Amino acid sequence: MNGLFLGTTIDIGGFWTTQMTAIALGVVGFLIFIAIFLRFVPVPLWLSAKFSGAKVGIGALVGMRLRRVSPEKIVRPLIKVTKANIPVPVGQLEAHHLAGGRVDAVVNALIAANRANLDLPFEQAAAIDLAGRDVFEAVRMSVNPKVIETPMISAMAINGIEIKAVARVTVRTNIQRLVGGAGESTIIARVGEGIVTTVGSAQTHREVLENPDRISKTVLAKGLDAGTAYEILSIDIADVDVGRNIGAQLQIEQADADKRIAEAKAEERRALAVALEQENRAEVQKMRAKVVAAEAEIPQAVAHALRSGNLGYMDYLNLENKKADTKMRESIGSMQIDVTATPVKKS
Repeated sequence: MNGLFLGTTIDIGGFWTTQMTAIALGVVGFLIFIAIFLRFVPVPLWLSAKFSGAKVGIGALVGMRLRRVSPEKIVRPLIKVTKANIPVPVGQLEAHHLAGGRVDAVVNALIAANRANLDLPFEQAAAIDLAGRDVFEAVRMSVNPKVIETPMISAMAINGIEIKAVARVTVRTNIQRLVGGAGESTIIARVGEGIVTTVGSAQTHREVLENPDRISKTVLAKGLDAGTAYEILSIDIADVDVGRNIGAQLQIEQADADKRIAEAKAEERRALAVALEQENRAEVQKMRAKVVAAEAEIPQAVAHALRSGNLGYMDYLNLENKKADTKMRESIGSMQIDVTATPVKKS
């Protein structure tokens, strides 16, 4: 019996150990389950959404975890938009986040537009955000217009005087044209073009200085905000100044250019004249060479005439005397010219 009882005691102790092990394993498994559950289900965030009236289930939160979406970035904006009484499904917020959009900025823009009585659907706000524009800032500019100051713009009146002007353009965001519409740089460029055109059509710079509002009225009437993301409310000329006399400067430069052209043409004519003179000198030398060659043939002709009997010796002597007489007369004539040119002073 003792042995039997002893064996029974040993069996009871093993059973007890097995039960304790099972309980411990169950507790550990339960703790692991709780940890995994809390890892995939942010209970505090779910409770905040539940008590705020935002419709988001535990399954949706688990799905966000599985899609590697931070529930914090979806649920917090959902709570804000729900409190503002703007119906936006949680699926649209998550889809916008997966597309690379900024959910919080879009929700803030929706709330601001709702408070300002602006018609801004979620799809349009999401499209604006995905286009790379700050949709919240766009809504703020729709309520509070923005002033864009242009750089110093230079233009010239018809009389050639330069006018420098700076304009301040008051614009308001046109939400309907925000996607695909041109930005501030286009507004500045168009305003600058309008200023240049208006000043250029003025007869004198005094007309612009006396009526600077003429520029703003003319530019504003051109409809410069067409195709842009803004609506121009007003264009004001902040500063007008007189610059250089561009017309006179252009005339001076033109006169200088004409002078250089004339000098170049004169130099060309001089070079042609020098070349012609050299050609004439060469031609004279050529003629002189011919004369010398002809004179060299005279003695040969005289000798031939003497040999053939066509010229007598006395005729030859008479010819030589005439040549000597001619040289004497020429020398006497040259001496008379020198005496006449330099008269002798009497003492």
